[in-house]
Amino acid sequence: MTTKTPAVRRLAAAAVALGSCLALSVPTGTADAAPADPVPTVFYGDSYTANYGIAPVNNENDPSRALCFQAKENYPALAARRLADKGVKLDVQADVSCGGALVGNFWEEQTTFPGTDYKVPAQQDALKPDTKLVVGSMGGNTLGFNRILKQCSAKLREPSLLPGDPVDADSPADKCQEFFASGDGQQWLDSQFEVVVGQLAEMFDRMAYFSPEATRVLVGYSRLVPNDTAKCLTPAPGQTELPLADITQDAMPFLDQVQKRLDQVMKQAAADAGAEFVELYGHTWANTACDGAERGIGGLLEDSQVELFGQKLPWYGHPNERGRDIQAQRVADKIEEILNQ
Repeated sequence: MTTKTPAVRRLAAAAVALGSCLALSVPTGTADAAPADPVPTVFYGDSYTANYGIAPVNNENDPSRALCFQAKENYPALAARRLADKGVKLDVQADVSCGGALVGNFWEEQTTFPGTDYKVPAQQDALKPDTKLVVGSMGGNTLGFNRILKQCSAKLREPSLLPGDPVDADSPADKCQEFFASGDGQQWLDSQFEVVVGQLAEMFDRMAYFSPEATRVLVGYSRLVPNDTAKCLTPAPGQTELPLADITQDAMPFLDQVQKRLDQVMKQAAADAGAEFVELYGHTWANTACDGAERGIGGLLEDSQVELFGQKLPWYGHPNERGRDIQAQRVADKIEEILNQ
């Protein structure tokens, strides 16, 4: 079943309308009253929701799920506890966030390790008719942000577990800004953004179809590159690698522009679908990968907390514990705001 068909789109619209009518028919309490019963909630998303890089991970005895690198203490877990401390209880029906997930993996199974049979089901399978909140991050992998990073970094092009290939391996890494400014590079980037827009719309439709009473929430991404890119030319305390590896300083503003554009696309997609958006980009300007001891993002080649085959894996630009705590607080605040409406 695909919500790209007119019939299913009409069903999704009817489901949303029914959910709205049900909500209007239920007597409301005071404006600040939190729900007395636990709120059925599903968390979905990619490595930013799973909080790749933070150990220990969930499902250690299930190779397919373990390779999602979903942290036991990811931001969904922390947000749920923070809300519980304030008397707002979530009934977490599932957390299906998985590193490497594309938007399309919301409705298609995901291979969690290339070249293997390790797979996890489509994330939409976790949705139930009584789900009231659906929360998570999607979009960065579909855009191909890893491929953009590899286009700009010779070091990241070396064999690694970072998925994806450079957009054009024949174009030198130190010419990436020029590559994306015109011609095939610009056309590729624009087409990727079009794919993100279309697939986010599909994802929101599916959420509405399978969980018609749910408030849908899309969480943005934390900021990677600061305004002052000179800060990226010094390793963080205790580190030897530069935060952004060998990416040239003149390419750093381009990466920031891509991330800002993605943030705006995600925010608009949520608005178009009648969903909520949690903005992180503008709230993490002082916690980028280049902010030293205050960084909320692990450097591209900085060792993370997780291991594979006895080797520490790099952060690859994901939130560290400080960054995860910021995510958790912003998401908890948004959920509380939604439930108190």
